[in-house]
Amino acid sequence: MKGTGMKIGIIGAGNIGATLAHKLSEQGHTVKLANSRGPETISELARKAGAVAVERQEAVRDVDVIILSIPFDKHAELAELLHNIPESVIVIDTSNYYPFRDGDIEKIREGKPESVYASEIVRRPLVKAWNAVLAETLKDKGLAAGSPSRIAIPVAGDNLAAKSVALELVSQTGFDAVDAGTLSESWRQQPGTPAYCTELKAGELEAALQAANKTRAPLNRDALIEEFTSAGAQLTHDAIVKRNREVTA
Repeated sequence: MKGTGMKIGIIGAGNIGATLAHKLSEQGHTVKLANSRGPETISELARKAGAVAVERQEAVRDVDVIILSIPFDKHAELAELLHNIPESVIVIDTSNYYPFRDGDIEKIREGKPESVYASEIVRRPLVKAWNAVLAETLKDKGLAAGSPSRIAIPVAGDNLAAKSVALELVSQTGFDAVDAGTLSESWRQQPGTPAYCTELKAGELEAALQAANKTRAPLNRDALIEEFTSAGAQLTHDAIVKRNREVTA
């Protein structure tokens, strides 16, 4: 795919969205970056990333791929925006659900996978990718393909063609891409699971996805976020990874 120059629109210019803009533009893709406050607020950020700052309406126009890198509770705002884009456009979602931030969503609490719920809200098939990686991991720990210590990232989705594009894009950002199954199986890479933000290699990640416990995952998620919030600024990146591994193992 490198050299084919895909057109990619990214909605969300936080740590994940901005890093993806930088990495994907470096790979020869044309990247448009948008946020909720207008292009003038991210023009310099986009320039440094090799992207173009645009309005959200422009980010989804004439593109091959749309990446949603927004807080989970903002999906409803995008349903109308995504309504008229061609079916051929691939939509990748990087978000995660945290009740303390996004509110209590009964359907998710009762077991519906986050990305199945998000797909229903935006009324588009989604591919779930880059959600199970910390921002610092994504920014600083990517390695060339074939590197023995390369970290892996799970990718879930129902459309095989769309998922294959997402798998390739994940690889281009410096990580081994592991096919994590259908969107209904994407709960295996949600917060509180052994696959979530634990910096595993491909074989380890495959085992972690299989070891996920659907009942335990939200309990782990809430316990970890409470611990991390209490620790505040004292918490290092490595400590977060270590605790994620310990609690979800």
